Amino acid sequence: MTTELERIKILEGKVSQIVEHFSRLTAENARLKEELKQLKSEKKELEEKVRKLSTLEEEVKKLQEEKEAVKGRIEALITQMEKLGV
Repeated sequence: MTTELERIKILEGKVSQIVEHFSRLTAENARLKEELKQLKSEKKELEEKVRKLSTLEEEVKKLQEEKEAVKGRIEALITQMEKLGV
């Protein structure tokens, strides 16, 4: 009888350990799910920022090209004015 009780106590201890381990894993899983949710949200925000930055870079390039074109036209006008003696 004593050995059976000892075996039951050992089994109870092991079941208790399994339950504790399961509880820890469940809590960790919930934490990891929340972390994943936050990281996905952060990724989405960063992708949006990259898209906006790309658009801004294109706009800057276009404006620089326009600036150079205007500069060339002004220089041409100045050259013409100098030829006229103005």
